[in-house]
Amino acid sequence: MNPALRLFTGFFGWLFTLLLTGLIIACVAGLLVFDHYTKDLPDYSQLAEYDPPTVTRLYAADGKLLAEYATEKRVFVPLSSIPRRVSDAFIAAEDKNFYEHTGVDVGGIIRAVYTNISHYGQGKSLVGGSTITQQVVKNFLLTDEKSVERKIKEAILAMRISHVYSKDKILELYLNEIYLGLRSYGVAAAALNYFNKPLEELSVAEAALLAAQPKAPANYDPRRNPIAARERRDWVIRRMQEDGYITKAEADEALATPITLRAREPSEVARADFFAEEVRRWLAEHYGDNVLYEGGLVVKTTLQPTLQQIADGALRQALIQYDRKRGYRGPVKHLSSLAGWQEKLKEAQKQDLALIEGQKLAVVTGLEEKKALISFSDGEKGGIPFSLMRWTRRVIGDGLLGPEVRRPSDALSIGDIVIVSPLTPEQKKSLPESSAAQAWDLSQVPAVNGALVAMDPYTGRVLAMSGGYSAGNTEFNRATQAKRQPGSAFKPFVYLAGMESGFTPSTVVLDAPVEMSQGAGLPAWRPQNYKEEYLGPATLRVGLEKSRNTMTVRLSQMIGIDHIMEVGERLGIYDKLPRNFSIVLGAAETTLLRLTNAYCMLANGGKRLTPALIERVDDRHGKTVFRRDTRACSGCNVANLDQVAQEAAPPLPVDAREQVVDPRIAYQMVSMLEGVALRGTGARAHQVLQRPVAGKTGTTNNSMDTWFIGFTPDLVVGVYVGYDKPQTLGRKETGASVALPAFIDFMQPVLKDVPPQPFRVPGGIELVKVDLHSGQPVGDQAQVDGHNVIQEAFVTGEPLFIPGQPAWLQREEERKASAQLQPPPVPEAQPDVIMLEPLPEHAPAVVGTGKLY
Repeated sequence: MNPALRLFTGFFGWLFTLLLTGLIIACVAGLLVFDHYTKDLPDYSQLAEYDPPTVTRLYAADGKLLAEYATEKRVFVPLSSIPRRVSDAFIAAEDKNFYEHTGVDVGGIIRAVYTNISHYGQGKSLVGGSTITQQVVKNFLLTDEKSVERKIKEAILAMRISHVYSKDKILELYLNEIYLGLRSYGVAAAALNYFNKPLEELSVAEAALLAAQPKAPANYDPRRNPIAARERRDWVIRRMQEDGYITKAEADEALATPITLRAREPSEVARADFFAEEVRRWLAEHYGDNVLYEGGLVVKTTLQPTLQQIADGALRQALIQYDRKRGYRGPVKHLSSLAGWQEKLKEAQKQDLALIEGQKLAVVTGLEEKKALISFSDGEKGGIPFSLMRWTRRVIGDGLLGPEVRRPSDALSIGDIVIVSPLTPEQKKSLPESSAAQAWDLSQVPAVNGALVAMDPYTGRVLAMSGGYSAGNTEFNRATQAKRQPGSAFKPFVYLAGMESGFTPSTVVLDAPVEMSQGAGLPAWRPQNYKEEYLGPATLRVGLEKSRNTMTVRLSQMIGIDHIMEVGERLGIYDKLPRNFSIVLGAAETTLLRLTNAYCMLANGGKRLTPALIERVDDRHGKTVFRRDTRACSGCNVANLDQVAQEAAPPLPVDAREQVVDPRIAYQMVSMLEGVALRGTGARAHQVLQRPVAGKTGTTNNSMDTWFIGFTPDLVVGVYVGYDKPQTLGRKETGASVALPAFIDFMQPVLKDVPPQPFRVPGGIELVKVDLHSGQPVGDQAQVDGHNVIQEAFVTGEPLFIPGQPAWLQREEERKASAQLQPPPVPEAQPDVIMLEPLPEHAPAVVGTGKLY
């Protein structure tokens, strides 16, 4: 053989042997590596039952979104419901060969390597070669660790799941799991958070912007980096055109479209922070945090957004009105110099000041004779008219106010950082049109706080709940969490116990000083009326209307403290009461919601009621897991309404609620409380509303807490006002002066277009004309005027009637005649201030004088 040929053959033989050996070694090494990295791979079978964390949403009764709770804001959507333009945009941007490769795109990896080498030293970010399948593996099965080991495992798993799951299944997992910025997980949530649109309404340009996000959501956030976001979006649009997903015309139109983000319209969202937080707590307690934040519950609440808005305004106005009577506490901060005031103002805006909607911080930059000049951090200017500053007398001591304000400089100084609010319509009318345009009202966050609850007395639905002036700096809900003494607002339930014991609204009880022993070595308890004024003998109706403390105590002695305790617990005002006579004057603490619910049971005829904030809860699959209305109704669930005869009567659900108060006695209490709102301590309610309304004021010792619980036939509203750290509201402040205004301000707009309705009179009630002050019948010829002659409600059947007159009326008439009692003079309604002092748990003796009947 030719030596040259022999040399050539030997070389290539050697080379072939070397290559074959290297190939074998590489294969063995690859098998060893593959075996090493496949030993502890995660189980990918979990992908078959994908159940991602989804957002829990609360909705108001009218369908408006109320709140969302989630660790990851996600709405799961099957691929069949995702428009092609959306999925195409992501495939074009992330994995153009998605439907061709087997989980790993070798060509894509080579292109990425080449691109990264060519960009070396140019400061450009590295291009990745991960496919959509690999991203699914990373998001579901692995971590974000950047290492060769993770990439190898990622590639192995990507190839494996590509042989197990269809491409559509993998794409569905990806589009629902991927993080797209703005706390959005998945394309459906991102469409809502970026554009306030469902997926099917997204344009090509909008779909491309979402598809631009997976690479780096922070870098391409259109709010912070609009230029980078648009460049990336446009790149996606061009890729969609190159890959044949859209035409050139569609691409040109999308490229010319500016990025426009849209938040949810205010009309689509309800605002009720305290209410929503109360629902959140209930859901967490009943279903746990995992279900609440990841379970995708759909919660329909009882909230009426219109009523909630009115409730917030009414409560805030009452708190502001009271707070301004206590004077001006000064600016948020004072700047010694206006140099750099804008930056200092922006710094002050970072404080948690519990501002409400519309309020801003401003700096006083000048003082004129009739107004203060103010400026905002954005350069806007305005003024505070002096006519709106007259309330700003400075607080100089405990309840003491300084001299009257005569000019703006008496209240403000240049450099003051103050809270200002937009003018109300009434304030605008009080100013010249020229000065009202840029005018603002000087404000301060009230030191006092309170709550307002509105309920449907027949269903227990909580229609509105304001738990304080603002939820901005606290979750403390004063409607459900603040336990306070109700004072005289509890008295109706003492009188209810009296009615159940056989008394009537016309029963006469002595209103005079009373003294009760507290045991050996202890001073006597001497409850007093306001200003220590007494009526003498008076009917129970008058005693409740005028909120007489000593009459209430005497009544409680006659019926027994145990019965009163049982009523308070039966109606859910308390769980367990101490055996203590001071409870009859409202000394035991309760919450506004509990007390309002108890009044609901008077208004609805004595039916058991439980406050309800939630109408229905559905799980992520649409199955109802909780329903408020559990009444049985065999004919309510009709599959096809067309099959129901037009003349058929509607089905009636079975009302199996417990009757906790005799409906006749419940009406007697409603009638007496109607008298409170007509002639008594709550008379302002009827004077303003001019319709049948009932209610009761409440004021505790030293005016610490004030209440008004009032109602019409179909709506019950409770108001509480007091300090979070108990202190007096002022010697002359009562439920009528502090809490009642919020009730009126709520009821006026709510009832504006509602025709007045009388309270419903149940069977078993006889209305008898009586003299208001003595309770004696006056005969059929007398005219009912509501102030001297009224229609009194008596329970019929027991005791027996005699012709024309109930037997008990005759007996009372005889008792009054034998005692030679004359109807007492009619005093003005007295504020219901009571003296609350704790008593030992035993029944005290009575040392008072005079007859009880």
